[in-house]
Amino acid sequence: MNEETGDSFLSHLVELRGRLIRALIAIGVVFVGLFPWAKELYSLLAQPLLAKLPLGGQMIATDVIGVFLVPMKVALMVAFLIALPYVLYQIWAFIAPGLYAHEKRLALPLVGVSVFLFFVGMAFAYFLVFPTVFGFMAKVAPEGVAWMTDIEKYLSFVMTTFIAFGVTFEVPVLVVVLVYAGIVDLAKLKEWRPYVIVGSFVVAAVFTPPDVISQLMMAIPMCLLFELGLMLARFVTRRAARHEAPDVQEADPASSGEWTALSRDEMNKAVADLGAPPQGQKPDA
Repeated sequence: MNEETGDSFLSHLVELRGRLIRALIAIGVVFVGLFPWAKELYSLLAQPLLAKLPLGGQMIATDVIGVFLVPMKVALMVAFLIALPYVLYQIWAFIAPGLYAHEKRLALPLVGVSVFLFFVGMAFAYFLVFPTVFGFMAKVAPEGVAWMTDIEKYLSFVMTTFIAFGVTFEVPVLVVVLVYAGIVDLAKLKEWRPYVIVGSFVVAAVFTPPDVISQLMMAIPMCLLFELGLMLARFVTRRAARHEAPDVQEADPASSGEWTALSRDEMNKAVADLGAPPQGQKPDA
């Protein structure tokens, strides 16, 4: 029995290694295809800042090899995002055999929605948050100060912001999972609404630049997404209850297999069929 368990564990490790290798190869192939356009990808990523720099302003590179490594990192990040559906497929193919049917029905849509919401969070940061924050910084910069940033620091700021807003937009999925798994009751989450609002502003203050605008642009969507999560959790739990509840039908006692007592008339009829006098009558002499 122990040998069978060990063989099964090793087979799972071999399968996991194979799927990780396939995922890495997919990312590498996409990265090689994007390599010639690495500089253009970084320029596209830096466009929100370049558009808000003062006249004649530009970005700088303080590292000797930063002008090469930073565009390569951007190309690798884009390659990972492009290959993400295939990577998720490999992960799903590895864990799906160990899931129940109802878990598969819920897990697959949740994975798709999670990826979509993460991309929406990144797009929200790129198209709305970055122009607003950089425009605000350009206006508050003191006179005579050349506002320029290092490309490595800019990439670090962008990656942190992308991850922060991507995770923020996963709030509905988190709420649905907590309620569906029975970890937290839906009514309890509604009672926690004031604490969630306060926590949203605290998280926004930690993961955004120290300006009110960017904090509001993270905290307000987080609160709205929490409410959306409550609505989706209510819908999912009701639908799951309808599928799992047994069909209750009015069944005939005779076909249900349960014993029921006969009435007086039924008892007299049964006795008469056997040739005996009904109850309450004396037999003829």
